[in-house]
Amino acid sequence: MPNMLSTGVSGLLSMQAALDTTSHNISNASTVGYNRQGVVLSENQPQFTGGSWVGTGVNVSTIRRFYDDLVSAQVRTASSAKNQWDTYSSMADQVNNMIGDSTTGLANALQNFSNAFQGVANSPSTSSERQVLLSKAQSLVNQLQSYGVQLSKIADQINSQLGSEATVVSQLASNIADLNAKIASVSTPGSGTPNDLLDQRDKCIDELATHVTVNTVKQGDGQVNIFIGNGQALVLGCNATKVVAVPNEYDPSQKKLVIQSDTGTKVDISASITGGALGGLIDFRDEVLSPAQNNVGQVAVGITSIMNNQQHAGMDLNGSSGVDLFQVGDVGVLQNSNNTGTASISAIRSDVQALTTNDYILIRTATGWSMQNSQTGQAISMTGSGGTLDPLIADGMSVVVTGGAAVGDKFMIQPTRDAVSGMSLKIADPNLIAAAAPIIAAASSNNAGSATITTGQVVDSANPNLKSAVTIRFISPTTYTTDGGTTTNTYVSGQNLVMNGWQVQITGSPAVGDTFTVSSNNGGIGDNRNALLMANALNSSYLNGGVTSINTAVGNWIADVGVRSNQAQANATTQASVYQDATNAQQSVSGVNLDEEAANLVRYQQAYAAMTKIITTSNDLFKTLMQAFS
Repeated sequence: MPNMLSTGVSGLLSMQAALDTTSHNISNASTVGYNRQGVVLSENQPQFTGGSWVGTGVNVSTIRRFYDDLVSAQVRTASSAKNQWDTYSSMADQVNNMIGDSTTGLANALQNFSNAFQGVANSPSTSSERQVLLSKAQSLVNQLQSYGVQLSKIADQINSQLGSEATVVSQLASNIADLNAKIASVSTPGSGTPNDLLDQRDKCIDELATHVTVNTVKQGDGQVNIFIGNGQALVLGCNATKVVAVPNEYDPSQKKLVIQSDTGTKVDISASITGGALGGLIDFRDEVLSPAQNNVGQVAVGITSIMNNQQHAGMDLNGSSGVDLFQVGDVGVLQNSNNTGTASISAIRSDVQALTTNDYILIRTATGWSMQNSQTGQAISMTGSGGTLDPLIADGMSVVVTGGAAVGDKFMIQPTRDAVSGMSLKIADPNLIAAAAPIIAAASSNNAGSATITTGQVVDSANPNLKSAVTIRFISPTTYTTDGGTTTNTYVSGQNLVMNGWQVQITGSPAVGDTFTVSSNNGGIGDNRNALLMANALNSSYLNGGVTSINTAVGNWIADVGVRSNQAQANATTQASVYQDATNAQQSVSGVNLDEEAANLVRYQQAYAAMTKIITTSNDLFKTLMQAFS
C-alpha cells in the first residue's frame, strides 16, 4: 500500500542519483572523449486503493549517455582526412622547398651550368673559362647527388614512421578489443549501459581514426567491430589483429604494411590504406617521393647522355675527339624474394630518349615474359625473347635474362632510380672540354657563283671517316659530285647534305666548277661551335620520345611538386575547418555545459531538500498518530 514515507525515499534516492550524475559531468567537463550523462527518471508502478490509483514515487530508469553515432562518425571521418592531409602537406613541403628554391634549386644549378658553357663559347681557348665550366659541372653533380641523398633520407623517415604508426594502430586495436570484452561482460539485459567504458572505447576509436580511416559495425552485445583498408578486420569482438610494417619483397629497405592475424596470416594492405597519418605517408610516398627519386634520376641520365653525345661530336684543345663528361649509375634490378627460379636479370638504357620515370615489374609467364607498370599495373609493350642476341626491349630499356626462371618469378626494373647515386664528373683537365667542331666547311676563293656553305655540324661522331677531306664540285648549277666521283647529286638550296657523319647546307646559286670542301678542323682552338651547341643542349628536345628538353622536364617536375604541395596545404586547411565544424556539432550533443550543469545542480538540490521535507513530515505524522493511541 502506498505511503508518504516510501514515496519520499524514492524521490530522495532519485535526486541523489541526479546529483551524483551532475557532479560526474562537472568533474569530467575537461576530460577528452567524455560524453555528458543524464538521469532518466520514471514513475513507480501506482497502486489501486480507495477506488483510485495512487502514485508510489519515482525511480531511476537509466543513466543516459548523450551520444550521436552519426555525428561521431562525421568527426572521425573529418579527423582522418585532416591528419592525412596534414601529414602529406608537411612531407611534400620538404621536397618542394628542396627543389623549388629560386636560388639554390635545380633550375638555378642548370642555368649556371649552361652559362658556363656560354662562357667557354665566348673564349674557347681560355683556360679560366674552361675551369669555371668544370666547377659548375661538379656543382651540378653535387646538387643532383644531394637531392638523391635527401630523398633517401625522407624515404628512411617514411619507413620509420610507418613502423611507429603500425605499432600505435595495433595497440589501439588491442585496447578496443579489451574494452569490447569488458563492455560485453556487463551489458546484460536490464543492467543499463556502461557509459564510462563506452567513452573509453570511443576515445580509442577516435584516436585510431587519426591514423587510418576506420569503419565500425556494432554487435548486439555492445561490442564494436573495426575494419580498415578494403574491409580487412582489425577488431572482431574481443579479438584484435596487428598491423605490421615489413620489408618490401623487392626492396627490403622500403616498408609495406600488412595486417597479421593470430595464426600468422599476412595480408598486404599498403595499396588499400586510406586516411589518417598512415594514408598521408603512403600517398606521399607513391605520389611525390618515388616519382621525385625517378625524376632526379631521369634528369641525371638525360644530362649525361646529351652532354656526352655532344662532347663526342666536338674537338678538345689537344685536337682529339671529345670524351665523356659525366657518368651515371646503372639500371636497378631487384629480385622478388618469393622467386623460386635461378634466373638473373641485367638491364641497360638502350634509348635514353624513350626512358620514362616509371618503375616496371617483369613477370615470367607460361609462354614467355610480360612487363607492367609497377604503380598502375598497366601492361607495357615489349619485344624480344630476353636472350643475349634478342634482348627484351621496352621503354628505352634492353633486358637480358640468364638462368632458368620459374613461372611467376618477378623482377623490378628501375631505369633511373639509381642513376644519381653513381653520377660523377669524368674529366678534370679543362683542355678536354670539346668546345670546337672537328670539321670545317669552306667555299673555294675561286668560286664564281653566289652560293655559300655552313661551317658544318657533326651528326655521327662514331663515323670513322668523319675528319676525311671531302670536295663538293658543281658540274652544273643544279648538280654536283663529291670527291671526283661519277655519281651526280641534285642540288636543292638549303637542303641538308649528309656524309661521313657530318652535315652541311649550301644555299644560293652556284656556278659550274664551284667547289666546297669539308675537312678536319686542324688547329681550330678558337672554334666555339660545339660549345654553343652544348650551351643550348639543355633546351633541346631530347627526353620523353624527343619532345621534352632537360630544362622543360625539370620545370614540369618542380611545378608538379609545387602544385601537389599547395593542394595538400589547401586540403589540410579545408579539412581542419570541416573537422572543427564536426567537433562543434558533436560537442553540442555530447559536451558538458557548466552553466547547464550548475542550473541542474541547484534544481536537483532543491528537489532533494523537498524530498527530505516529505520524509520529515511523514515522520512527524507518524509520531502524532502514535501519540494519539498512547
